[in-house]
Amino acid sequence: MKDGCKLQDSRFKLRPATYNLQLATVFISIGSNIGDRLENCKKAIEDIAKDKAIKIIKTSSFYETEPWGEIEQDWFINCAVGAETSLSAGALLARLLDIETEFGRNRIQKGGPRVIDLDILFFDTEIIEAENLIIPHPLLHKRRFVLMPLSEIAPAFIHPVLKKFVADLLKEVRDDKKIVRVRES
Repeated sequence: MKDGCKLQDSRFKLRPATYNLQLATVFISIGSNIGDRLENCKKAIEDIAKDKAIKIIKTSSFYETEPWGEIEQDWFINCAVGAETSLSAGALLARLLDIETEFGRNRIQKGGPRVIDLDILFFDTEIIEAENLIIPHPLLHKRRFVLMPLSEIAPAFIHPVLKKFVADLLKEVRDDKKIVRVRES
């Protein structure tokens, strides 16, 4: 083992480790605005929980939310989950992208309608800036549809860049999009 990498074979380059030695606390935003939005979100939670390397600890309520951005589209159902994982941040991203693909998610239009959307909000207190992964999520502090469910399950979590509690970020957010808690029967 050298610098978080394991040597696979002397003929190959070092490969990043996909597992952490300790469990990381992660928060994931889940959303859908195509098909049965609520069932899509529930199934995504089930699919995440099926991975033996991920243990869901908390799930927020579900919220119906007005779309964020300039694209005309249907309203979303959103929620957030808190979990523990032995996966690295990159491996967790790969697993979430696999789940999105299994749902039939097509990334045709950035910010457009989606059958499921899974975003890593926080990965412990790590700050990661890679080509395909930025943690904390760069827009979470500007989005009420992310902050409301996240604040429900982790109000005292401190944003590692902004150095503010999630609950305080929710109080300060200027996003005026409508958001309503879903009452399940």
